[in-house]
Amino acid sequence: MAQSEGFPAVARADARILVLGSLPGARSIAEQQYYAHPQNAFWPIMRELFGIEGDYAFRCRQLLENRVALWDVLQSSVRPGSMDADIEIGSAIPNDFRGFLAEHRDVRLIVFNGKKAEQLFARFARAEGIADDVTQLGLPSTSPAYASLRFSGKLAAWRAALTSEEL
Repeated sequence: MAQSEGFPAVARADARILVLGSLPGARSIAEQQYYAHPQNAFWPIMRELFGIEGDYAFRCRQLLENRVALWDVLQSSVRPGSMDADIEIGSAIPNDFRGFLAEHRDVRLIVFNGKKAEQLFARFARAEGIADDVTQLGLPSTSPAYASLRFSGKLAAWRAALTSEEL
């Protein structure tokens, strides 16, 4: 089975928040866009929090204007389909967080889009020398597969994390 390949980070040097998913799903890979599945709540949440809308390129520019960076924990992995549970850990290659954080020194908050992203980060990147003043926080997955929490609950959790006064 072929490796699923992630995307480069959407980031500006002055990013304060880094949002990490696990690895793009099949729809995102096909469209070459983060969170491309129409039922994924990520972009609707960003619209509610920051007024982000428009086509993909414009939404990414608006994220950057809000000093939010977007990336995944994994650079690549074998994963048949789009479910995080199907990621084959033995084939997983993490992204270079040491290098990313060295180039993005203003990052003060790393949020994980779902439990799998948080678990993968703990497994592969915990030893990357992340500064003590960088907060790490798990958030409810925006994936449509995580249906036990309604949009309003996801939005409330993301709002509390991403609109903190310390940022």
